[in-house]
Amino acid sequence: MIAARRVRVALFATHPVQYHVPWFQKLAAQPGLDLKVFFGLEPDAVQQGTGFGVGFQWDIPLREGYASQVLHNVAKRPSLGVFGGCDTPDVGEALRAFAPDAAILTGWQSKMLVQAWWAAARQRVPRILRGESNAMRRRAAWKQAGHRIWLRGFDEFLAIGRSNREFYRRSGIPDDRVHPCPYFVDNARFAEGAKAWHGRRTELRGGWSIPDEATCFLFSGKLIPKKRPLDVVEALRRAHAAGPSMHLLVAGSGELTGALESAARQARLPVTFAGFLNQTEIARAYAAADCLVLPSDTGETWGLVVNEAMACGVPAIVSDEVGCGPDLVSDGLTGATFPRGDVESLARRMIELARDPARLRAMGAAARERVFSDYSVERAVDGTLAAIDAAVARR
Repeated sequence: MIAARRVRVALFATHPVQYHVPWFQKLAAQPGLDLKVFFGLEPDAVQQGTGFGVGFQWDIPLREGYASQVLHNVAKRPSLGVFGGCDTPDVGEALRAFAPDAAILTGWQSKMLVQAWWAAARQRVPRILRGESNAMRRRAAWKQAGHRIWLRGFDEFLAIGRSNREFYRRSGIPDDRVHPCPYFVDNARFAEGAKAWHGRRTELRGGWSIPDEATCFLFSGKLIPKKRPLDVVEALRRAHAAGPSMHLLVAGSGELTGALESAARQARLPVTFAGFLNQTEIARAYAAADCLVLPSDTGETWGLVVNEAMACGVPAIVSDEVGCGPDLVSDGLTGATFPRGDVESLARRMIELARDPARLRAMGAAARERVFSDYSVERAVDGTLAAIDAAVARR
């Protein structure tokens, strides 16, 4: 195992991400493991706000508790939104200076990550992949063939969930080279944040004009096409006339903000737009809500807002194309699913749950138990260590 001797591991990510921080910190604290994280960009407020429509910086520390280095980025326009936005030709020198026993790459969606793969391959450093691609998206035959070829360049794989594991299997990766590394959020931080507001729930909801008796559905995230937030507004329009008191809280911002506000206003729907809520603020939305709704298409390779909600004891309704659905959402137990784009089906789900508050609370408790028991940083670290051991042994 790792503790038998010191092992050096280089981990490559495009930029500091709030969800990765506990993983990095726990890995860095492992006996016998020297971890160093290499980033292609430390974004400013404008770069960080890509897709949100507003500039911001995350309000929790992102580079504390582990060793890291931001590589020299030569892109003419450094950004997170395009493949060439992180261009780090010096990655080979950085890798050689650190001399790792293994390298972990968090995907291949950026030029920087491909450069890191090439540098590790040239220096014969075993490569471990932790990506988000899943088997839900239909792909052309040529693309499937390309994935099979590309994935042969990795030694071990970390599966964030069931559909991600199935993607590797369909790409010809043997099961014994795929290690469980479940996608997670900082469960304790979200749970504690929501708990702190539960005693002031009436006050909290009042500030957002949410009636005490209403079932509050929450949409949380970027207001962009792939997340289909307009489906929630249309479903609310259809469900609102059915009788149960409902309210929609929208926590987020993006290019569809104006369209959503217009649709809600024209239909005179009970919708509150909270705007962008940072990490120390978002727990308020989960404390005020009774159920999360995420109607995204296959572009939602996972949907970590579902983890966030469940850590706070809030169940979720998700489309059948949301990546985390097979893992986190069991119909009638931790939430509900519906066919992507079927607004009428979504409306029926909302009506069913709004009519049974006790069932919603029971589903929330089961959802919380699921993420705390199976989708935690501890489970992710265990799988990562197993992959490192296998990669080093294979070398």
